Amino acid sequence: MGKNPNPQGKGGSLVLNTLSEQRARLAAVPAKHVEQVSTELFTSLFVLESEFRFQPVPGKPYYLYCKVGVYRLSINPPSMWSEDIAGRFIGECELQPDMTWTLALADDMADDPAFMDELQRKRDAFEQRLDGADSMDEVLPVHEKRLGFYRRASAFALAHSLGRSMQQSGILELSYAEAQGRLKHDGE
Repeated sequence: MGKNPNPQGKGGSLVLNTLSEQRARLAAVPAKHVEQVSTELFTSLFVLESEFRFQPVPGKPYYLYCKVGVYRLSINPPSMWSEDIAGRFIGECELQPDMTWTLALADDMADDPAFMDELQRKRDAFEQRLDGADSMDEVLPVHEKRLGFYRRASAFALAHSLGRSMQQSGILELSYAEAQGRLKHDGE
């Protein structure tokens, strides 16, 4: 048997390693109902629309800022930045083990009518996308060329995770309305 010419993995593919790491975290994702999928997908897409150039780690807090209409995810909390530099603090985000994101809005953002209106417009546009899709899996961010590397890898992992959850729930190939109907039927 010959020697491994690259025993330390030097020069290995960052893309393949990153995707493999994220896929390994998804070995056992739970089944989720359509409303949970919808909420998690919307929140995750909102976070992934922000700029960042680092590999997020599940369970670690991140901080979302907005400056001149551009959202940016940072590892630095608001106590380390002035608003002049970072922009307005939107809230604290956390990547979950299943590669979905949570967002806890800052108190002043939850009370800001202009921001809440913007968020509602984004949610309405997302709901229209869901309503217009033939199946739930059509709205998953499988390959988003417009995103930077770590954002694209995170979107891929999110799509894989929610796709598995929806498959386990039996709603992956259903339309949004059909999946909602199943939820109502199951709730009776």
